[in-house]
Amino acid sequence: MPKSKKAEQYIEAIGAFYKDWETVDNQTRKLAYAQKMKEMYEENREETEVAVFYALALSASAVESDKTYSKQREAGKILEDLFKKEPNHPGIAHYIIHSYDYPELAHLGLSTARRYASIAPNSAHAQHMPSHIFTRLGLWEESINTNINSAASAVCYAESIEPGAHWDEEVHAMEYLVYAYLQTGNNTLAKEQYTYLKSFKKIFPPNFKIAYTAASIPTRLAVENKDWEEAAALELPQIAEMEWQKFPWQKALLHFAKALGNIHTDNLSAAQDELDLLRSLEKELITLNDPYKANQVAIQIKSIEAWLQLKKGNSVEALSLMNTAAEMESLTSKHPVTPGEILPADELLADMLLTLNKPVEALAAYELNLERRPNRFNGIYGAAIASKLAGNKEKATAFFKALIELTENADSDRQEIKEAKTFLEKNII
Repeated sequence: MPKSKKAEQYIEAIGAFYKDWETVDNQTRKLAYAQKMKEMYEENREETEVAVFYALALSASAVESDKTYSKQREAGKILEDLFKKEPNHPGIAHYIIHSYDYPELAHLGLSTARRYASIAPNSAHAQHMPSHIFTRLGLWEESINTNINSAASAVCYAESIEPGAHWDEEVHAMEYLVYAYLQTGNNTLAKEQYTYLKSFKKIFPPNFKIAYTAASIPTRLAVENKDWEEAAALELPQIAEMEWQKFPWQKALLHFAKALGNIHTDNLSAAQDELDLLRSLEKELITLNDPYKANQVAIQIKSIEAWLQLKKGNSVEALSLMNTAAEMESLTSKHPVTPGEILPADELLADMLLTLNKPVEALAAYELNLERRPNRFNGIYGAAIASKLAGNKEKATAFFKALIELTENADSDRQEIKEAKTFLEKNII
């Protein structure tokens, strides 16, 4: 049977992506694919699936350094127009969320995020995807609820095809769950997820998402609580026979936290060892031709160099390095596998300014961090302390109130919440 014209166009488009794949870089090939899909779209504007795939190609061809998000906005507009005509189309909703999964655009995807899970209630990924937007906007309770549903759907799927094993979609939901629990101050539920993860004997398929979650959960538990002794003692969890040598970026998450832990516990030689290891992982990623992940590790390296210099008494050099790390991070986007950086460079810069008794400058850095990452527990607490030390009672009150509101539904033992309540009791009549 002869191919239809559309079939030929699809084949030609994907062929443009794979043409000279051994010698032409990935970004150039993505642009070639997007161009072919554009030509197809212009000939078939009334065809929903053609428009959906063009929007996806357009969004995928955007470069991380383009902070105008022009391609993502264009893709989102095409998809939103389609969604009005086909409100139960799961692919359209999915790609709208991907198009708007950026701090500056997330608000545009909120209504879709709240609708998506109801379109495909038995799909683990459909249940999870709204949390990309909820996380960007700091809507932690919504993120928690949708990821609980996602994990439950994933468990049902795993039991139906391989009883006793765990699907990667469940693990992926757990990463977002832990992040959200920590932002509400709920260490108990966050730790329960880690205990549960460590019980897994088999996870399928073994991939980068599983490696990311396995490295990030114990790391986040330590650094979000500023438990530096725990951070210094972190080890890669041996879960379901993880082949860690295949995942240098994920390994770097844990070694970044170990370096910070050793710095804060005054073991500078161990911190230097971790820094050297991070540099070797960066080189490995460069060799693997993975510039995005290499750059993420480079930001971690710069941050550790900064804190080492601070510990050595070189505050000017420390601030210069930390400012550089924050600038580097501001020019990149987070990988969609993660709800956020292990510790944002903006927040680390603010912490350093607070350590140097520069509360006014620290407050500005914390506020920028919260602009980019709304409702982060440590960001709000840091801003409250900086405001208090700067003599800005009004802002301190507002931030401490925000911390109480953020954690009101959590059974939390965080000392920061007790401190917030004490401050408000003394300063509000």
